[in-house]
Amino acid sequence: MIKVLFVCHGNICRSTMAQYVFQDMVNKIGLSDQFFIDSAATSTEEIGNGVHYGTRNKLREVGIPCGDHRARQMNRKDYDKFDYIIGMDKWNLRNMMRILRQDPEGKVSLLLDYSDSPRDIADPWYTGDFDATYADVSEGCQALLDRILDRFPGIYGKNR
Repeated sequence: MIKVLFVCHGNICRSTMAQYVFQDMVNKIGLSDQFFIDSAATSTEEIGNGVHYGTRNKLREVGIPCGDHRARQMNRKDYDKFDYIIGMDKWNLRNMMRILRQDPEGKVSLLLDYSDSPRDIADPWYTGDFDATYADVSEGCQALLDRILDRFPGIYGKNR
């Protein structure tokens, strides 16, 4: 099983969007039993709060199911639990490394590092632009999924 953790500042906008977008992609290709997907925050500000209404609305608009995730803060134990620990921007990455202290297995990255155009994903909490965030998250999630399927060709079969 491949375990993916998406991380942002509060775990109510970008990381939950990535969690549900990635889960939807995995479900659509019939690999839901091959993945465990979760999300977390680097801060404690939103702990226990649900998915932001802007993220919920955007996911509903594009037909992606949104569960009842509650914000939680990532912790050092997450390093051993997950194969991929993926932040949304450079500030997330800095704070993730502050929590984890080290990344000896190279599990930590930014979502759009997997794309052809690495960059930060803007926080819609501040920008209000959930459309732009969704476009970036979708691009990054597809690129991540492609990378994983290339790395583990046996999980999807030869007809990819």
